[in-house]
Parts: sequence; C-alpha cells; structure tokens
Amino acid sequence: MEGLSRLLEVIDDIAHGRYSNDVMELTKPEVSEQVRTIAEAMGLMMVKVEAREYRLEMLIQELQELNGQIRRNAIGTVSAMANALAARDRYTEGHTERVGKIAELIAVELGLADEEAELVRLAGVLHDIGKIGFSDRLFLPHEGKNPEDVVREITRHPATGAEILKDLDFLGPAIAYIHCHHERPDGRGYPRHLQEPEIPLGAKIIAVADAYDAMTTDRPYQKGRSPETALAILKGGAGSKWDEECVEAFERIFPEISAAPDKQNVC
Repeated sequence: MEGLSRLLEVIDDIAHGRYSNDVMELTKPEVSEQVRTIAEAMGLMMVKVEAREYRLEMLIQELQELNGQIRRNAIGTVSAMANALAARDRYTEGHTERVGKIAELIAVELGLADEEAELVRLAGVLHDIGKIGFSDRLFLPHEGKNPEDVVREITRHPATGAEILKDLDFLGPAIAYIHCHHERPDGRGYPRHLQEPEIPLGAKIIAVADAYDAMTTDRPYQKGRSPETALAILKGGAGSKWDEECVEAFERIFPEISAAPDKQNVC
C-alpha cells in the first residue's frame, strides 16, 4: 500500500505539471508488480509529453523568428516606398528619414521607452505614405497658395496612409500617429479637426519634426529658413499649431539637431 500511495502522489504531481524523476523510484524490482507497471507506463508517458512540449517550444520559437522576419520585410518594403515617394520631389528627398530621426530624438527626450520611441520613429518615416497614388501635379511647386483641388487631395493623405497600413498589426499605435500627424491642439488641423486631448502623443511629436524639416528645406520658390528661425516659429505656434510640451522637448535637443553640418547628418 505504501508504494501505491507514493504512486498516487507522483501521478498528482504530474497532473499539475510538476515533473520529476520520482516515478522512476517506483520501477525498481522490490516494488509490487502492479505499481511498477503503472510507474513504467507513467514514465514513458512523461517522456512523450516532454518531447511534444519541446517540439512545441521549438515551433513557437520558429514562428516568432518567422514573424520577426516578416515584420522586418514589411517595414523594409513600406519604408522603401516612403523614401521613393519623397524622391519624386528632389526638394523633399530624405524628408521622411529626417522626420523619423528627429521624432525619435524628441520621443527619447520626453522619456518614452525604447520600443515606444521606435514606433514614433517608424511612424515619422511613414507619415507621408498616404501620398502614394498622388498625381505628379501635387509634387510640382506651387508658389503662394496651392490650388483648392490640390489642397483637398493633400488633406486626405493622413487618412489614406492609415488605411494603407491598417492590416500591419505590429505597427500598433504608429498607425494612429500617421493618421493624426496634421491635427492641431486648437482643432484647426486635418483630417478630423481633433483637439489637444484627442491627439496621440506620437502624432504631436511627428507634427513638430515634420514642420521643422519642412521649414528648413529649400524649395524652388523659397529658400529654407534657418534652424533658429524655424525654432522661433515653432515656439510661436506652441499650444495652437503644435503641442507645447513637444516644442519644449524639441528646443532642448535643438543644439544637437542644428549642429549637424547638413541635414543628412541628422539621420
């Protein structure tokens, strides 16, 4: 009876996932045949279960590695598309990469975790992806005010970008950042006229980075403003056009950005 009681204890441990070699003690010759037979069967069952668990762990690891590769490939593809899009206008070539890097620096300055800062950077790189499919006319210089039909098409690009990327689940909140990067704290942005509390922090960060790079970029009809002038404009619009906290964070890292010999060094 002692051997049977011990066998029941071992079986209970196994049932609760507490595997050990205790069952092997019950396979010795001095143990009754009935207990020994059951113990041997339990030992074999444990080996098979552990083998299956090992194979399952290996499969999960392989799937995780495959998912990581798919994610990297997808990010690489859409990033290449965004860069190719920017290259359609030689005056904005490199814009998306610079916005991504500046946005990441702001995010880090605001204390965001590495993973969150990376999502902000990625959203910065992809923020204009919604301009895919735009006619070449939208990339031509329009001195002064843009024609109304051009403005209407431009204001659709944040929503179009979010729609393009919606099935890339791993982008998480980055999709919302892209959708909202032209919203303003005063509610006068687009496409949904959101106000300050409704705008995600990542979108507010990208808005500052995007505006700075746009202001300091040369155009066919206008030379880019100096970094100091662009900073002054951002500070003047803090709280209305741009989030005040994000502008303050940008000002703190401004020496690092403005000290770069050229824009490419920001990246």
